[in-house]
Amino acid sequence: MMSTTKRLPFFIGAAMAMALSAASPQAQDLEQITFVQPSPSAINSYPVFVAIGEGYFAEEGLEVTVEAVNGSASVLQALAAGQAHFGRPGPAPVLGARARGVDAVFIYNVAARTNFGIVVAEDSDYQAIEDLKGTTVGTGTADGAEVGFARNVLTGQGLAEGTDYTFLTVGDGGPATAAFTRGDIVAYSASVADAAILTQRGLPVRDITPPEYQRFFGNGLATMGDTIRDNPELVEKFGRAFARAHAFALDDANRDVVLAHLKEGNPQEGEDPAFQSALFDAVRAKTIPVDDSNGLGYLPPDIWAEWQESLVAGGDLSAPLDDLEAAYTNDFIAIWNEGLK
Repeated sequence: MMSTTKRLPFFIGAAMAMALSAASPQAQDLEQITFVQPSPSAINSYPVFVAIGEGYFAEEGLEVTVEAVNGSASVLQALAAGQAHFGRPGPAPVLGARARGVDAVFIYNVAARTNFGIVVAEDSDYQAIEDLKGTTVGTGTADGAEVGFARNVLTGQGLAEGTDYTFLTVGDGGPATAAFTRGDIVAYSASVADAAILTQRGLPVRDITPPEYQRFFGNGLATMGDTIRDNPELVEKFGRAFARAHAFALDDANRDVVLAHLKEGNPQEGEDPAFQSALFDAVRAKTIPVDDSNGLGYLPPDIWAEWQESLVAGGDLSAPLDDLEAAYTNDFIAIWNEGLK
């Protein structure tokens, strides 16, 4: 495999870019496709790098270049400007973009479970959120997204802040590990990366977040509406290779091969094999559907409605979209999942 480095011309600031392509004698015959992701991490977009490494894109007649930018807004900017064919933004930015008239469409539910979770030490006696009554819950910041997430979960389980539990800002990484070890906290509101860091530092953790909160999905595949209308075959090809790679990586028998592909995609992430392995475990766990009856990538309409309600309530959307269903599609899911089971 060969790799090159590219930068999309219109991005402002020090956006990082990375491009990979599958090298073969027939490479010049493959259709050139650009996928843009919101960070340089290969692990967070692992199905793309597995599909490159396993040759799934090439089998579909595609040569995929990966560009890394800074956040979902830049991903959507690339799609809207025609600088990329597919990307991995979050659902909230997609809804915000559509409110501004950008015809971005979610097509595949990658992070099928929320990026956050309330975790406890793996060997602790705490099994459910209700067990945290009378305890202290750690957070990385005083007012970050993890605080709001944890408050929502704890309140939903009947626990009142200041009465039934207390938040303590402990930071992340080493400070969070120390807080657990000292007994300052018994639980921690963690992102996928936070949980991986705790595990890598010798404190394996267990997520006790109830399923109804875990299904509040995160970043996924998106493209522009005109791509779906004008070139559905391209969407079918890209998504089919992506779904094959997703399924391949969920099989533990393929773990070593997958990690090798991810190291090829981002050598820096692979410099510490233990951390790479822990982060991959954490990210992969979030891509397992809460309900797999509809196959990989399915986008639950009810959760889209919940996303919109939360954004309107929080002021991120001034009003509900005129047509929420236009923001996503499940039309390709059956095609992509054919033969995977």
